[in-house]
Amino acid sequence: MAGKKTRKAAGKKSPKTSCDEKAKTLSSKIAFKGKVFSVRRDEVIEPSGVRATRDVIAHSGSVVVMPVLDDGKIVLIRQYRYAARQYLWELVAGRIDPGENVKQAAVRELIEETGLRARKMRQFLEFWPSPGFLEEKMFVLLAEGVTQGEAHPEEDERIEAKAFSRSELEKMLQNGVLRDAKTISSLLYYFQFVV
Repeated sequence: MAGKKTRKAAGKKSPKTSCDEKAKTLSSKIAFKGKVFSVRRDEVIEPSGVRATRDVIAHSGSVVVMPVLDDGKIVLIRQYRYAARQYLWELVAGRIDPGENVKQAAVRELIEETGLRARKMRQFLEFWPSPGFLEEKMFVLLAEGVTQGEAHPEEDERIEAKAFSRSELEKMLQNGVLRDAKTISSLLYYFQFVV
């Protein structure tokens, strides 16, 4: 749980809430500040009138890029993920850096991780991967008309890129080979609603 509910605001009944109401922040304190994210402790009154303490991971957001080759194959990358303690097959992804918009971040990440350049890039999905405690929003973009160039991975990245057909990816999904949530959800959405 992202924080504990403490009590309803003193002497107030729970008002009926609309979907557009937002929590009121009473206080906010940075508990940790790192290179990629920070952790904040907020005291809030939620739209229902409940007063609560919420620990939140503040994050600038991320892009997820699905490179589709002319033959319809989709490029995934394989890299070691320390938090999972294993190598994972994933779609290209990365943080939106300060000053970047979604498309700029997607272009940069695609080049860094695969060397691919896309003639056309369009967003087809966005979601919060874990909204109970994480502010990160992920934007998924389709990269089409891709050509190969030289990759420029970050210093700590060791990445293998490989193209897979739809049937190969469906088998990987069905057999539990793909274990990264952004990749699973993005591929399933793409197969169901985009192609």
